[in-house]
Amino acid sequence: MQGFIKKLRDLNELVMFKHSIFSLPFIFIAMVVAKNGWFGFTLLLLGILAAITARNFAMGLNRYADRDIDAQNPRTSSRPNVDGRLSALTILIFNSINAIAFIGVAYFINPLAFYLSFPILVVLGSYSYFKRFSSLAHIILGVSLGLAPIAGVVAVLSEVTPWSVMLSLGVVFWVAGFDLLYSLQDMDFDREKGLHSIPSKYGARITLLLSSLFHISTIFFWAMFVWMANLGIFAYTAVILSAIMLSYEHYLVRKDFTKIDRAFFTVNGYLGIVFFILIIIDRMVS
Repeated sequence: MQGFIKKLRDLNELVMFKHSIFSLPFIFIAMVVAKNGWFGFTLLLLGILAAITARNFAMGLNRYADRDIDAQNPRTSSRPNVDGRLSALTILIFNSINAIAFIGVAYFINPLAFYLSFPILVVLGSYSYFKRFSSLAHIILGVSLGLAPIAGVVAVLSEVTPWSVMLSLGVVFWVAGFDLLYSLQDMDFDREKGLHSIPSKYGARITLLLSSLFHISTIFFWAMFVWMANLGIFAYTAVILSAIMLSYEHYLVRKDFTKIDRAFFTVNGYLGIVFFILIIIDRMVS
């Protein structure tokens, strides 16, 4: 029993389960807006399961594909995919279980969700290999998480609405922008190993500029989402607070690269939660 619990802990560390906080709020934002309020416990449970299994698959596959890279990088050499705690076969089984579970959950949501589950898994899995040949990997990661709001609105309405596309585009540039900042930590390593990333190819100054432009785009698309969905003052407040939080994130990173973890995990984690809470309040008072 203790061995099983330890294995679960290692798998939790493998996929960094707590970072699901990045995608979950935006799935539920889309669902709340689509339903104009509470969408029910059934969809809540299915939404959580879909988000967790999709992310577990994506992160698990990424860790599997990066075993050789992670083993050489001092920052990642203690991860369970390379230090002997989890075998390649165990990770593959974990990935397969989550992929099948995701498809199964999508089946119980509605037919469109089921049909879309297959191409979604392809997109989620492509990030793991993209950085080996293209610097666009940051965008692919953004697209992977940007699918969350689309999935949310499909779950409720069985269709993709224009406002959900704006919300998703905001998430795409939000994630790509903070992934650029995060990848500054591996700039020299990526350059040495011939890996493709914006920092390794263009340097820190261009990376910081591009990240800023991405986050400006994020605020634009989220403002368009609020406008197109005909939301109220609290939703606009969410956009304004997001702009302030992203500005603070850039301030932290530009001031000291050792603050990247704080900027990446803390600021972005709170951003999604605050945005979600304000959308709920907006729908309650409208």
